[in-house]
Amino acid sequence: MTNPTVRMARHSALHPWRALIGWLLFVALCLGAGIALGTNPAATEDFRIGEAGRAEALAAEGGLQQKPLERVLVQAAPGTGPLDRAEAEAAAREIAARMRQLPEVLAVAEAVPDAEHTALRVDITMKGAEFDGKKHVDALLAQTAAVRAAHPGLLVEEVGSPSIGKGVDKLRGDDLSRTEVIALPVTLITLLIVFGSVVMAVVPLLLALSSIVAAVGLSMIASHVFPDAGVGTNVILLIGLAVGVDYTLFHLKREREERARAAGGRLGTQALVELAAATSGRAVVVSGLAVAVSSATLYLADDVIFSSIATGAVVVTLVAVLSSLTVLPALLALLGARAERRRARGKPLRRDRASRTGRDGGRITGAVLRPVAKHPAVTFAVSTLALLALALPVLHIDITEMSRETHSRAIPAMRTYDRLMAAYPELKAMHQVVVRADPERAGEVAAALRTLADRAGAEDPAIGGTPVLRTSADRRTTLLELAVPRSVNSPEARASLGRLRSDLVPGTVGALAGTEVAVTGEVARYADYPAHQKRKLPLIIGALLLVTFVMTVWAFRSVVLGLVGVLLNLLSAFASLGVLVLVFQHRWAEGVLDFTSTGSIGSRVPLFLFVILFGLSMDYQVFVISRIREARLDGVPTRQAVLQGLSSSAGVVTSAAVVMVTVFASFAALHLIEMKQIGFSLAVAVLLDAFVIRILVLPSLMLLLGEANWWPARGIPRSGEPERPEPRPVSVG
Repeated sequence: MTNPTVRMARHSALHPWRALIGWLLFVALCLGAGIALGTNPAATEDFRIGEAGRAEALAAEGGLQQKPLERVLVQAAPGTGPLDRAEAEAAAREIAARMRQLPEVLAVAEAVPDAEHTALRVDITMKGAEFDGKKHVDALLAQTAAVRAAHPGLLVEEVGSPSIGKGVDKLRGDDLSRTEVIALPVTLITLLIVFGSVVMAVVPLLLALSSIVAAVGLSMIASHVFPDAGVGTNVILLIGLAVGVDYTLFHLKREREERARAAGGRLGTQALVELAAATSGRAVVVSGLAVAVSSATLYLADDVIFSSIATGAVVVTLVAVLSSLTVLPALLALLGARAERRRARGKPLRRDRASRTGRDGGRITGAVLRPVAKHPAVTFAVSTLALLALALPVLHIDITEMSRETHSRAIPAMRTYDRLMAAYPELKAMHQVVVRADPERAGEVAAALRTLADRAGAEDPAIGGTPVLRTSADRRTTLLELAVPRSVNSPEARASLGRLRSDLVPGTVGALAGTEVAVTGEVARYADYPAHQKRKLPLIIGALLLVTFVMTVWAFRSVVLGLVGVLLNLLSAFASLGVLVLVFQHRWAEGVLDFTSTGSIGSRVPLFLFVILFGLSMDYQVFVISRIREARLDGVPTRQAVLQGLSSSAGVVTSAAVVMVTVFASFAALHLIEMKQIGFSLAVAVLLDAFVIRILVLPSLMLLLGEANWWPARGIPRSGEPERPEPRPVSVG
């Protein structure tokens, strides 16, 4: 009576149409409010990390920050022979004239030929912040297209961070549409197999989709506190479909089981709804809170991208929990009322598969649990050693920031980028040394930076091109640009950055008293971000372990189960990360998954995997252990309670896992390598967690621990003293 989940379920079941209309209004209100307020996108300064970020802030104070830059490349059209220089120069002049007329353009540079005189390049600097360029790049692309049409003998193409960003966004949107086409039908088919009923299969999917819609609106509101880095909607789709279906599935299956047990009419619809809320409803609340709190640890990363991910995951999880506690009981009440009317008319009631398999766990579950029951020590040792073997490749993981060079060549701008880099290799990357000092020392600072440039050109083989020196209007900030004709993640570029920061800067401009010096540029950006994540990883993993332990102890009043949850989650996460390293870093399955290995793992992937997996693992852990503890509270001996709990929960856990794997695996088909790695790793993690950890490792360990599982919980009856005279039988010895 005092259980809040039961009270909510009772109210919804008593007033089902009111609850349904209220839910639809809630979803509409969330989406409407979000659209009205709009999304607050992350600004350029929100992405600044480490020394590179500090240097960019110094440059911005002096008005020397990077601006959105587009480059138009003019080459001979394929099959037309050598470049016609006169026509190319005419096209370059036309490009410059057209671009200067655009309000989005700040400046247009003179055309620059390449070293081999096979290309011309026109640089266009746009107005506004660096990351805002893709919002206004369409006008520039239109002018480039017009010049290209006027010169059919030339290949006139445009590329730059704005056009690449726009291309990445379009490809991501197209990919997400394809994942929905894959994930939704497979999820529906899985639910049809589980329930054997179209109505019961559609309910979880509709609730998940409505939760996603509401969460999108709420995330737009939340973006005014935690700016959206452009990944929030992706996370909401990824997590929302998985947990939304799972929570509804847990609740529905328990109600179906209890309805099957009460087939003689001993319990009415109202009682069945309340019973499901008191059991699976509580498990859903605990699981949802665990996912939300685990996801919230990403705020500790001090990074706008992970803050955006955390916001999306927290919001959609809490909305999914709310839907399972409010509108789902209303739907169950309506469906139950329909079933009672059929019974009253004398029509036979159809028992769905969830009801039929819920009582004995099914033959497959029995076959799996039989060796666990007979040889728990062997099962635990073999399965644990297998997972540890999968985790071994983590010892050699190479974490890097995925640069523009790793983007899919399905993006047209990236193919242009390749041609631009081939003609102008000095544009691949650069170092920027930013110095702030008193205005009267500007000459002294400039002289020291020239000395630095001379030394770098003489001593560093990775430096090329002509150094560029700029001073702010107030003469407080001076910036030196050094071209690095190397890939930003190449060993040569990284070594060059190390020499610059540890030797060249301290030995020249860094030796000037009263100055503030920092190094940025593409190489520094792509080096500092992974380093920042590596520093934050121990803090976040520590917070995750604490959250897992506290949530498990709180849910089951057992310190032992809290420790078990921590260890099993670590085992699952490291095994999944090991498989990811094998497949992506060591070039396994390139052909199967359609990717070109970068020889590394994206810097965001391990952290995202740990946080989301720890949260989702709590779903299965809470649901399985809840059934075991429920049997134990009935007075069933621990051994039998473990087998009985696993037998009754294995079906829904495996069904939920299939849904999650389908959703995550569909993301593995994306073109963007980091999203592909995230989708693949989460799919593998859920497979290992549901089919190895929860079915083999957890029950065998609990069988070995025996009564120690419940220490120091009170109120657990001693083994052999049942509170109910006839505990439910289990099909496995």
